[in-house]
Amino acid sequence: MQSPVLRKGVVALFASSCLLLSGCSSEDGPAVGGGASASPTGTASAPPASKSPTADLPPARGSVEVVKTLTDGLASPWGLAALPGGDLLVASRDEATITRIDGESGGKTLLGSVPGVAPAGEGGLLGLAVAPTFGADHLVYAYFTTESDNRIARMQYDEKKPPGQQLGAPDTILRGIPKGSIHNGGRIAFGPDRMLYAGTGETGDTGLAQDTSSLAGKTLRMTPDGEPVHGNPEADSVVYSYGHRNVQGLAWDGRKRLWAAEFGQNTWDELNRIEPGRNYGWPKVEGRKGESGLVDPVAQWKTSEASPSGIAYAEGSIWMAGLRGERLWRIPLSGKSGEEPLAAPQAFLEGKYGRLRTVLAAGGDKLWLVTSNTDGRGTPKAGDDRILLLEVR
Repeated sequence: MQSPVLRKGVVALFASSCLLLSGCSSEDGPAVGGGASASPTGTASAPPASKSPTADLPPARGSVEVVKTLTDGLASPWGLAALPGGDLLVASRDEATITRIDGESGGKTLLGSVPGVAPAGEGGLLGLAVAPTFGADHLVYAYFTTESDNRIARMQYDEKKPPGQQLGAPDTILRGIPKGSIHNGGRIAFGPDRMLYAGTGETGDTGLAQDTSSLAGKTLRMTPDGEPVHGNPEADSVVYSYGHRNVQGLAWDGRKRLWAAEFGQNTWDELNRIEPGRNYGWPKVEGRKGESGLVDPVAQWKTSEASPSGIAYAEGSIWMAGLRGERLWRIPLSGKSGEEPLAAPQAFLEGKYGRLRTVLAAGGDKLWLVTSNTDGRGTPKAGDDRILLLEVR
C-alpha cells in the first residue's frame, strides 16, 4: 500500500551545497567554536500546559555502568529496535541489511537486505521500528534513503525462512521526504498512542525547515499505514512540528511527553520537548534565543560535546548518545512543565567507546547502546562496532 505524503502534495527537494561551505557542519562534523559545558536551564518560551497525567515522574537515578558487550563486529550500525522477547534488530546504514541479535548470547542472524537503499553521505538504511502489533502481523518498519528521496516502508519478517531471506518486499507507506548528502534525519519510533513518528533533516537546504508544506526539517506523526493522524496540526498532513535542523532522537517519558534531539550547526545541539504545531526555530535561531513564537530547547550543548543521535528514557532521565562528543548524556527530568530539566546534564563513558549512535530502553534500569566508529567518521578499534548493555544505578 502506498500513501500520499501530503494531500496538498510535496515536491521532493535535494540540496547538498552546505557541504561546500566552511561555516556549515554536517550531522557530526567539525564544530566551529570551542567546547563548553552543557547549558541546562529551562526554555524561555514555555510550551502549552501538558495534557498528560499530573503525577510527577519518579526520581531520576544518577549513574550508568556497562554490564557487558552483547555483540561486536557490526558494520555501520544505525537503527535499533527490540523484538518481543528481548532480541534486537539492528540496521547497517551502508550495507542496507537488517540483522537479528540474540538478547542473551549476542548471536547474529541476517534477516536480509532492503532493496532500493542508496547509501551515500549520511544517507542509507537508518531507523528501525517494530510494529506494536508485531505478534500478529510480524511487521518491521524502516526509514531509508533511495536515489530520489527518503522514505518509510514496512516489511514482513518471517523467521521460518532461511537466514538472509527472511524479509518480505518493502511496502512503502511514506515517500517524498527530501534527501541530501547530509541531514537526512532517519529516526522512527512508535509512540504511546501506537502511531508512527519520524525525525527528518532539512538536507542542508535550511529554508525547508520553516516550510510546512515540506517534510524536511520536521517531526512527523502518521498512522501505521502512513496516513495523517487525527489531532495533527493540519488534518491532511503528517507534519507534527517544524523548524528542525536534523532530528535523530525520539523518545517518550513517563508522562508520555515526546522529546527530540537534533544537531546544531556551529554552536548549539539541542534537546527539545515536542508539542504539535510548534516552531523550533531553525534556521532563524540556533539554541536558546527567547524569541516570541519559537520554542527554545530544554537543554543545549556545544557541538563538540554532543552531536546527538539517538535518545531513550529510563529511570527518570533522558539518555542521549553523542557522536562527535563520544559520550552518553543523562538529562534528569522533573516531570513538571516549565521546570525541565531537574538538574544539569551529566556525561558518562566519555571517550571510552568512541562515537555513540543509538540508545534504546531495555526495560527497567537497563539500556542498549550502539557505537558508531565504522561509519567513515570514526576511528574503529578491534571489535567495532558493538552493542553494549548498560545498567542505570
